Amino acid sequence: MATTADMRNGLIIKLDGSLYSVVEFGQNKTARAAAKVWAKLKGVDNNRSIEHTWNSGDNIFPVRVERRPYQFLYKDDSGFNLMDNNTFEQIIVEETKVERPELYKEGQECFVLVNTETETPMGIELPPNVILRITYSEPGVKGDTATRAMKAATVETGATVMVPLFVDAEELIRIDTKTGNYIERVKE
Repeated sequence: MATTADMRNGLIIKLDGSLYSVVEFGQNKTARAAAKVWAKLKGVDNNRSIEHTWNSGDNIFPVRVERRPYQFLYKDDSGFNLMDNNTFEQIIVEETKVERPELYKEGQECFVLVNTETETPMGIELPPNVILRITYSEPGVKGDTATRAMKAATVETGATVMVPLFVDAEELIRIDTKTGNYIERVKE
């Protein structure tokens, strides 16, 4: 059993029969009343986002979740097909449980969040950043580097990423998977 003192970002808790991930939390203290703990929660098994408040010290019910390494094979009508790197067992996860589906390419390593109580997949995450090749980008204009101007570039997965003007087609770039933003060019 855990209490509100154990609250942290990314913790998955069971609340009113559904699973929620803690996105943000904080504590409110007033002069006369007891302290309250609030949290913004994102639904894991549903698409709801809610805010909830507890009295400080109340019990919460965390769910044990494991991050298991998988390899992304391909996407079809049934969802994302993944292979366990240890047992070579294949699973299918629906697209609604996938974080940033536009950044997945075949053969890429990812992590499946598995509820250890029921052994069901709860979602898929990419590593903190991925390296993708730019397939199309408008050429940069010479001398237009004084400002931090950005241009749209299409990567090999079909996603569009804003990149600096000096980045051209056929270059490898590193992309932050949490925000989907360009980080840097990568040497081959």
